[in-house]
Amino acid sequence: MNSSLYSLSPESSPPLLDFTNITVMREDKKVLDSVSLKVGAGEHIAILGPNGSGKSSFIRTITRENYPVMQDGMWFKILGEEVWHVGDLRKSLGIVSHELQFTFNRDTTGRDVILSGFFSSIGLFRHDVTADMEEKTNEILKFLEIEGLSDRPMRKMSTGEARRFLIGRALVHDPKALILDEPTTGLDLHALHTFRKTLRKIAQSGTGIIMVTHNLYDIIPEITRVILMKDAKFCGDGPKDEILRDDVIGGLFDVSLHIREECGWYYATGY
Repeated sequence: MNSSLYSLSPESSPPLLDFTNITVMREDKKVLDSVSLKVGAGEHIAILGPNGSGKSSFIRTITRENYPVMQDGMWFKILGEEVWHVGDLRKSLGIVSHELQFTFNRDTTGRDVILSGFFSSIGLFRHDVTADMEEKTNEILKFLEIEGLSDRPMRKMSTGEARRFLIGRALVHDPKALILDEPTTGLDLHALHTFRKTLRKIAQSGTGIIMVTHNLYDIIPEITRVILMKDAKFCGDGPKDEILRDDVIGGLFDVSLHIREECGWYYATGY
């Protein structure tokens, strides 16, 4: 990938995310309840919590699909800016989710999936693909080691193969961060192994990782900070080795368990 992913160093950049007192309503229910979070440029974090805790609602708030309730003491900044054009935001933040994969269950080739990222479209439809776009796509295919699959239709790929092309689509604009919403859903052990290697390579290249998950084994070693979420609120935030403990994670999921660390990876056992 492009080694100059940032025009500014992380030290001189504004925070990637700077949210204070954010509440989001869906009908008469709070799906986010006065949450606050600051994430630095280039930082690798995981947001961990049970299903229904508000994790996906938080992602939809970042991507402007949800809008916060206006209230005193609230601010909502991304890269230092409160007002964003959605198209510009999509260039700064790459999004990957298993829901997005369902929209590509057709004859679109892997290469065209990546190219579609330049247009925020689902496939290509009379789009003007430039030579620079083709060159960038070739660079991404090589970086993700999926060149041999580029002409295969998405419907003929395994879940893991298709997921890597969605990552490629998210990388076309050299985003400041890659946001992953439950990224390993539907992956078998081999696909999970390959997917995690891909994420580590991206993290090591300089792109920030924001991972939203309920699985400890999704948290790659490069992630150093874990934020806990439950009942629409953040309920813990700190260094990974301080947060991923038996009592803390057992309380988060309401289950007795044992956390085991192995070579930078964390696993829950005994439940």
